[in-house]
Amino acid sequence: MSTAYAIELDGVSKRYGEGAGATFALRHVSLAVPVGEFLSVTGSSGAGKSTLLNLIAGLDVTTEGRVVVLGQDIATLSDNARSDLRLRGIGFIFQAFNLFPTFTAEENVAWPLGFLGMGWRPALAAAAGMLEEVGVGDGTRHRVPAELSGGEQQRVAIARALVTKPRLILADEPTGNLDSQTGQAILDLLLRLNAQRDFTVVLVTHNLLAAQSGHRTIELRDGKIVREARADPEPSRRRTAVPPG
Repeated sequence: MSTAYAIELDGVSKRYGEGAGATFALRHVSLAVPVGEFLSVTGSSGAGKSTLLNLIAGLDVTTEGRVVVLGQDIATLSDNARSDLRLRGIGFIFQAFNLFPTFTAEENVAWPLGFLGMGWRPALAAAAGMLEEVGVGDGTRHRVPAELSGGEQQRVAIARALVTKPRLILADEPTGNLDSQTGQAILDLLLRLNAQRDFTVVLVTHNLLAAQSGHRTIELRDGKIVREARADPEPSRRRTAVPPG
């Protein structure tokens, strides 16, 4: 498979259970995501969005088909190799932020760098620089998550996802806990960083307006891709307010 693609799925199915009681979360999905693309994946609850994200992240394995991420066939990797791929190649952004409550914003961002062998002092310096890039100032980075707004917490989570310099960002409902204005600001931030740093983004959302922020949108229904749409090439025409959820 081509290195021009960050992600390639070839005939991927995921089945849970056996026999008459088996259910398919994904059915024969084929998808290629070019390096640097901002792909939005939408669909109702149970459509297969989370399963797709888990397969790309190597957190689950396919029943059929092949998943290649950043040039590596997930099925051929050991558990340790998959963990290393997630650490070095993939950044994760979650709806619930998933910040350590007793760590400051700066410490939350610095924490993953320890797994790459970086000392704590240079890790804090790198975290401070990343927080500044995402719009978290000096007065905020020494606060714990409970002292931050939802938007500030999500910016910290984005900084944590990016501080290891991954080539792929997986964002699971990143605006789901935010109001419309804050949600739009977070999407704008992701779009700006995507353009500046040229990493690939897969944004999973049930929010159709949020999905329209990317370069391309696919819709899942009953585990199948039922629709694909390219975004308006004029970014200013895509900046529609995102309602909460």
